[in-house]
Parts: sequence; C-alpha cells; structure tokens
Amino acid sequence: MNNKLIAFILILFGSISHLSAQKIRVLSFNIHHGNPPSENESVINLDTIAQIIKNTNADLVGLQEIDVNLGRSHNEDQARKLAELTGMHYIFSKGIELEKGQYGTAILSKQPIERVEKHFLPSPVESERRSLSIVEVTIDKKKILFANTHLDLKDKNKIKQAKFITSRFKNEKLPAILVGDLNSEPNDPALKELAKVFAKSTISNGFTFPEDKPNTEIDYIMVNTASHPKFSNHRVLEEKYASDHRPLYVEIDIK
Repeated sequence: MNNKLIAFILILFGSISHLSAQKIRVLSFNIHHGNPPSENESVINLDTIAQIIKNTNADLVGLQEIDVNLGRSHNEDQARKLAELTGMHYIFSKGIELEKGQYGTAILSKQPIERVEKHFLPSPVESERRSLSIVEVTIDKKKILFANTHLDLKDKNKIKQAKFITSRFKNEKLPAILVGDLNSEPNDPALKELAKVFAKSTISNGFTFPEDKPNTEIDYIMVNTASHPKFSNHRVLEEKYASDHRPLYVEIDIK
C-alpha cells in the first residue's frame, strides 16, 4: 500500500509540474524578401516560406527582410500575404521606406495579438534604419511578450541597439521571447549585452548562414532569464532553397 501511495504521489507531482510549464513553438526566419538565392531576382516564392512555417506548427514567428508594396516583389504586402497563407495573425514593423513601399520585419501569431509596440532602434552611425516590434499574446492562459528585430551590420549601431533592447526588457515582469537576425556572432559585444537580460537557445553548429553551407551563427531565439526558460528541440531546418538564411526553430517551456 505504501508503495502504491508513493507511486501515486510521484505521478501527481509529475502532472502538476507538467501543467505548470507551457511549450511554445517558435520560429525565426530571415526570408530575403521571398527571393530564393538560386533563382532570378524577379522570382518571389512566398508559398514555400508559408509551407515551411506551417510544417513547424509554430505558435510565434519572427520574420526579417519583409517587403510591403515594393516593385522587386511585385508590389505585394508580404506580411499580409504570409498571414493569409498560414492562417495566422500578423503585424508589420517598418524599418525604412523604399520606392513607394516599405521594408522591415513581421510577426505572425497563432493567437490573436492583444497589444503592439513598435520602436525605431538608435543608429549613432548613419545606416539603414532598424526596428524592434513587440506583441503581447495569450498562450495557454498565460500572457507572453514576443519581440522581433533585425540589427544593423555596423558594430557601433548593433551595440547601441542591443542596449536599447536590454533597457526595454530589464524590468519586464512578463515572459519575453526575443528573436531575430542579430548580425552578430555569439561572442560579439551586442550578444554579450543582450545576455544581461536574455538566455539564448544553443545547439552545436547552430549555423544559419549562408543557406547552402552554413558556417555562421547570426540568427537567435532568446528568452528573458527571469522566466527561467527551458529550451528543447532546437534545430536549424534543412532548408536550402527559400532564402539566403536557414530557419531557426526551438520549443520553449516557461514556468
């Protein structure tokens, strides 16, 4: 009887522990405005991007290098189109105006987007303007912040932009996930700055760039350390056609 009681208690505590955590499926993908590098510049293939997203069954997706109403991508609102193709909710965050359209990042979410923040990131050195977008969603009855960005190539700008992000999230009480093309390798100063607030998922050879023979780690999925995240099933998808980056996927348990 005692053994049965002990077994029951272990099962009960295991169930409680399982219920206290939620597994959130996250994808980050720089899509190169839907132009496969092996194709002519006039070829735009959003159907392939959408299928990749659907195959992962991601709850939250951060996309970089998104065109809205630009001639090179046939004047399509790519953020809206990808939302339609995947059946997800979305926001677009402008970085720059280009021709008669815009260029920036997008967030897709399975759950309705309840609140949105958009910030232009600082650039002490003249360069392409970058943005940080943040959405609030509810997943399994828990509010989550999901942030997406594409940092600059120039070191002074990257560091300043990383400091802006850590300042925004250093006192954040909600679980916060940050994804994006950070144009920084793991030991770069911008990543060290973000590590003051965020823990990144890590795998051996987590290279996402270039697409054919990736040897560089510049795309990341991170969670604020205050959320005590646990990462699992972290993988770079074997996708060589759709973009000049490979997609990055991870599942996150937040207590």
